[in-house]
Amino acid sequence: MLFKTLSGRYQIVKHLGGGGFGQTYLAEDKQLPGNPLCVVKQLQPKATDSFTLEVARRLFDREAQVLYKLGNHDQIPRLLAHFEEDKEFYLIQDFIEGHEIKQELPSDKKFSETQVIALCREILKILEFVHQQDVIHRDIKPSNLIRRKQDGKIVLIDFGAVKQVSTHEGNNDGNTTLTVSIGSPGYMPNEQLGGKPRFCSDIYAVGMLGIQALTGIAPSQLPEDPATGETIWRDKVQVSQQFAQGKSILISLDTRNQKNLR
Repeated sequence: MLFKTLSGRYQIVKHLGGGGFGQTYLAEDKQLPGNPLCVVKQLQPKATDSFTLEVARRLFDREAQVLYKLGNHDQIPRLLAHFEEDKEFYLIQDFIEGHEIKQELPSDKKFSETQVIALCREILKILEFVHQQDVIHRDIKPSNLIRRKQDGKIVLIDFGAVKQVSTHEGNNDGNTTLTVSIGSPGYMPNEQLGGKPRFCSDIYAVGMLGIQALTGIAPSQLPEDPATGETIWRDKVQVSQQFAQGKSILISLDTRNQKNLR
């Protein structure tokens, strides 16, 4: 793929990474002055038969519509283009110059209570917008949060795992359902592990990220209470009762997300 030009416009200059949803590249837009950088996400169907391609095309179009809507937020990358080429699908998004939040969370560093509150509030304000669009991100983690160099704000990236909620995708209880679980170990609550993410699943991930910042320990390395399954962390730090109960952060959430967090 290196130096390949897609859609006669986007020239690949660097491979950024990949996973179950495809590959991500850095590219130059050859049709704009200065050839600005952008991010290319290549989505690769598991098979290329006509039925699989049609299903992939429908899901790809729906995801592109969600990303286009979400890109109205200053702290979410804009969708610049989406197209199909040689039976593969491509999303073109803004390139966010900065560093991943995981670089701010080394194991030998612990955030103060005040710093964790500020971090979680900023992430939750972005999620408030995402959830208002009836979208669940499903993969909130330090590597999917970029500290933008331009202004120091956090940008939420990698919406490859987004789940759009609709009234046609619920069970008798009105809860959204999925056939697969998607996310990252340590940041996923039980309902998401079971393939049934909810809005509160994203909030849980933010909480685990906050605990990681506070303790200096990755969520997957923290012990669990065998009786309740709750993560054990309060014995590792000194925090206020209000903070431990989440009340210090609740004021940044809309009414729906406040109910989900309790």
